[in-house]
Amino acid sequence: MPPSVAIAVTLQFLLAATFVVIPVTAGITGGRAQRAAEAELTGQGHPAALLARHGIRFEEKPWEFALALGIAACLAIPAWLNLTANGTGRVLSWIVEPLVLLAVGSVTAGQVFAVRYTEAALARSGDPAARDVDARAVIAAANTGFPSWLRPLVLARFALTTAGSLLVIVLLATPEAGAYFR
Repeated sequence: MPPSVAIAVTLQFLLAATFVVIPVTAGITGGRAQRAAEAELTGQGHPAALLARHGIRFEEKPWEFALALGIAACLAIPAWLNLTANGTGRVLSWIVEPLVLLAVGSVTAGQVFAVRYTEAALARSGDPAARDVDARAVIAAANTGFPSWLRPLVLARFALTTAGSLLVIVLLATPEAGAYFR
């Protein structure tokens, strides 16, 4: 297997793994993070329900978990096919990776820039109480509910989703990759 394909497959499997590990972790610890964020909010003099009214939550919903596992499968299947020199994997990768870059990249950007997104959402609110929330403190409190390694993994997933997806596309287009899939 040429190095370009080996690197592409590795990137695909790594990204797929993040779509299993992060939701499982959020499912296990999201309730604790939600309670910490709500405690911070009430400490600021706002009702805990303000977060829910504005769609801000830290717990994983079942459909989000299922979606993440589906994305993991959509990444792992072409990676496996690429690993076995099946040309269908290369074609699937050229279809899946741009979709991941565009669709999933925008979602993961919201997780990477959670403070900015939360501040902007609350600032746009017609609710004066929401505009007074210290979003940075709420997000910081929520982060205490998650394991310390989760944030770096979220950043790694963003890098793999964006730059990694682009790199997979390029690596699978190299002449040595073309020869491998013949």
